[in-house]
Amino acid sequence: MADIVYGIYKIFKDISLRYRLILVILIHLLQVLLANYIAFALRFEGAIPLNHAATMLTYLPYLIFIRLLFFYRAGLFRDLWRYTSTGNLVKIITSVTFGSLAFFVLVRYFFNDYSYPRSVYILDWMLLIMFSGGTRMFIRVIREFQQSDNAGLRVLIIGAGDAGEMIVRDMKNNPSYQYRPIGFIDDNVYKKGMLIHGIPILGSMERVDELVEIYKPDEFLICIPSASDKSIKRIYESLRTFNLPIKILPRIADIVKSEVSVSQIKPLTMEDLLQREPVLGDIEIVRELIKGKSVLVTGAGGSIGSELCRQIFNYHPSKLIMIDRYENGLYDVDLELKDRENDGTLLYGMIADILDAKRLDVIFERFSPDIVFHAAAHKHVPLMENNPLEAVKNNVFGTRTLINCAIRHNADRFVLISTDKAVNPTNVMGATKRIAEFLALTADEEVGTKFSVVRFGNVLGSNGSVFHVFKNQVEAGGPVTVTHPEINRFFMLIPEAVQLVLQAASYGNGGEIFVLDMGEPIRIADFAENIIRLSGFIPHEDIKIEYTGLRPGEKLYEELFDTSEKKLPTSNDKLLMAVAPLPLKEVMYDLVSDLESITANQREEDLYKALARVVIGYQRNN
Repeated sequence: MADIVYGIYKIFKDISLRYRLILVILIHLLQVLLANYIAFALRFEGAIPLNHAATMLTYLPYLIFIRLLFFYRAGLFRDLWRYTSTGNLVKIITSVTFGSLAFFVLVRYFFNDYSYPRSVYILDWMLLIMFSGGTRMFIRVIREFQQSDNAGLRVLIIGAGDAGEMIVRDMKNNPSYQYRPIGFIDDNVYKKGMLIHGIPILGSMERVDELVEIYKPDEFLICIPSASDKSIKRIYESLRTFNLPIKILPRIADIVKSEVSVSQIKPLTMEDLLQREPVLGDIEIVRELIKGKSVLVTGAGGSIGSELCRQIFNYHPSKLIMIDRYENGLYDVDLELKDRENDGTLLYGMIADILDAKRLDVIFERFSPDIVFHAAAHKHVPLMENNPLEAVKNNVFGTRTLINCAIRHNADRFVLISTDKAVNPTNVMGATKRIAEFLALTADEEVGTKFSVVRFGNVLGSNGSVFHVFKNQVEAGGPVTVTHPEINRFFMLIPEAVQLVLQAASYGNGGEIFVLDMGEPIRIADFAENIIRLSGFIPHEDIKIEYTGLRPGEKLYEELFDTSEKKLPTSNDKLLMAVAPLPLKEVMYDLVSDLESITANQREEDLYKALARVVIGYQRNN
């Protein structure tokens, strides 16, 4: 019996889909006939006199034609009734109203017939709106009732604004999404108890513990595109202890045409938690620095170098010369930028080693760069502790070679990308970057090229970042390894760091160390726990955290200024300036000469003494 019923249902569904337009027109026709008849019946209390019945039948073809014409022009025959919205109802009211006015003008002034009852015009108008709109809403209610079962993930939505309304409407209209909204949380006390598409607004974030206990959601959705970064972090702190997936909608700037949908939902990430308010510095001064200039970037295939290339490209330099000794990263950024439209900018991807002075001379001779951004460096602390001579060669000799080349070819500016590990270093990598800073700043004393240094901490998502290490460990099932329970680091997103680097470059007059405001340091143990939670696991239960001890050269905390440096503000509150006494240029020449002899003879035991001679405070941590 069930098979027979299902077969009949399938036949009816196939016929309704195949002949939908004809079926919709017939339903509208029936509604027009029914509304007109009931209007006459109400006017005459159920007993329509013969003369008025004749009047009704005489003008009925005209009424049908006018109604169907206005319905067609409003597109009502093409609407899917199960998706009826207020926009559809407005179209119904508009088309019925103009149709009634057209019919009134036709009967009264074209046919000059005053016998047609005036009340029928109004009753017919009201009834047809009720029938046409009511039918659509009935279909939608039936559909939503059919979908209001227990299927799908139970979602508690944070934010009962326009975005929340659109998301719930999309969820209800598309059962394939497998989401079941169970309630809203909103801090507006006046909204509590109200409904949005039948979904209740349950209360504020202060009640989240109680609401989670009562409604038992499967996940949270932060649905406030206009929320500030502090608000997102505050919401996360309130939700993280529940160990449930937390998802979020894009920011307002990333939403196209102010519309949101389920397809835009994404998991909350560490990038969202580290996101800070946009840099509001003088972008025009960066444009003046770069537009029409020849700009060279070393380490262009790396994380910072590639983002430098992307942002520099947006300011329309005449030439962008991208240097790296590894082809894969360079190839990717070169291909990416060539796919973007930018009239007037010529791109050159150049394979070169910054230790190769002759190769650099050829490149500088050919392209005559006005500005040099030096981002190439060996940066991984443990690896450089095991290969200290290579750190010296790349970070010290490579920087010196590039500085000399920039001076010989009259570059206007030279910007060295440095690191917080150069401050009071306990490792070879930090010590070599501190010497690179000294080389750049002492070179500025007697030449036309303006040398500046930009120093900042860790950037999230850079090559070899702890973020990637932790993510890989989580995906492998753990454990996540942290060196020490109290170790902390500064973190910043790559785009913000690079934007500040460009602004620092535009402010520099030579001889400055610019330091990026990195915010507050983050405990790496907390960082690891957040990554585990955001991956959908419970820290210390699903994924263990193990402490392995500090590695050679590693500090518990990093610093952005050393004790000898004076901290000064700039016109951008996210940029500071460090002023420090510099070693004499002759001292730097002697040091580099000694380091050349040490590396040539592979005398690692002498290297550390040579570094400590110039880098005040350098002390190996083994």
